[in-house]
Amino acid sequence: MTAAAFELAQVNIARLKAPLDSPQLKDFVDALDPVNADADAAEGFVWRLQDDSGDATNVPVFGDSWLIINMSVWRDTDALTAYMYQGRHREMLARRREWFERVQEAMVTLWWVPAGHRPTVAEAESRLLHLRTHGPTPYAFTLRTSFPPQGATPLLGEVPEGLGCSV
Repeated sequence: MTAAAFELAQVNIARLKAPLDSPQLKDFVDALDPVNADADAAEGFVWRLQDDSGDATNVPVFGDSWLIINMSVWRDTDALTAYMYQGRHREMLARRREWFERVQEAMVTLWWVPAGHRPTVAEAESRLLHLRTHGPTPYAFTLRTSFPPQGATPLLGEVPEGLGCSV
């Protein structure tokens, strides 16, 4: 199979410091639509999880109402990285400690899916738990330690200091 037969799925979850309708999270909530629009228009973007509101803030994850989820599919790690570390999304990453609790366990994971597959929340939860238990593997990995679609030797990536997953 060729790399084009695969797309990159990513999930990140975050534990809110306050309710979404609180003044503390106003800047975050106000930025959701523009940041999502940037993603939708980004080179290499394929799909993102959303409900009828246009985002995924009301989609349950791990049965915890204080967790929110972002899940998307991209052409490859280069496309995802290019989007993540520029523009409005980079600005939001820089401010994440204002809105989200700092946690010890991995909250972000990546995995390859067959082109056209749209991952479920249950699939994302499974991948994230696998990463927490086993570290980066072809089944679930990070930008710092990624794997090609065929799951061969890990590829160590460059992530700007302070913006990536610590795993």
